[in-house]
Amino acid sequence: MSGRTPSHWEELTAADPAHSTWYVERFRRLAAEGADIVGEARLIDAMLDRGSRVLDAGCGPGRVGGYLHRAGHVVVGVDVDPVLIAAAEHDHPGPTWIVGDLAELDLPARNITADFDVIVCAGNVMTFLAPSTREAVLAGFARNLASGGRVVTGFGADRGYEFPQFLTDAENAGLTVDLQLSTWDLRPFTDQSDFLVAVFSRAE
Repeated sequence: MSGRTPSHWEELTAADPAHSTWYVERFRRLAAEGADIVGEARLIDAMLDRGSRVLDAGCGPGRVGGYLHRAGHVVVGVDVDPVLIAAAEHDHPGPTWIVGDLAELDLPARNITADFDVIVCAGNVMTFLAPSTREAVLAGFARNLASGGRVVTGFGADRGYEFPQFLTDAENAGLTVDLQLSTWDLRPFTDQSDFLVAVFSRAE
């Protein structure tokens, strides 16, 4: 792991060690207040047959992967932040939660078959990556898909990763964009959209 490039999230938490705990408690509070924090997961569930394999990439404290597990899917969640993974294990038992760097993802080395029906990357995760690792992360997504599998990402504008560059990086990484939306509830993407939900398949 020496010589690896830290993500923006790691830089953020190094500067503010309490940030991860604040993030965990924020979503626990929202859930306790009855807020809808699983809209992304409902979209993913609608794309899948029951019992499908899902990789929650940048899973955080497990709100997306936890919902999908309860819906009957086989879920693996990966996040670079051990505080978030500990929260996922505590709050959402059942999935396989792993501390790991998406830029160096080698699931077979951890005895996990890399054949996911969907890889979901929600919560602005793409914008928390180190820019030099973005294409490697996207290539890892393509590599870990099952035949016919899809990658679904979502992140906001003005966060340091322009949408056209992201789509170019995805194409270079072996992914083909199938659908672009402006929200997780299926509103169409336009030139004025300030959020992008993109659905990809692996280029053949």
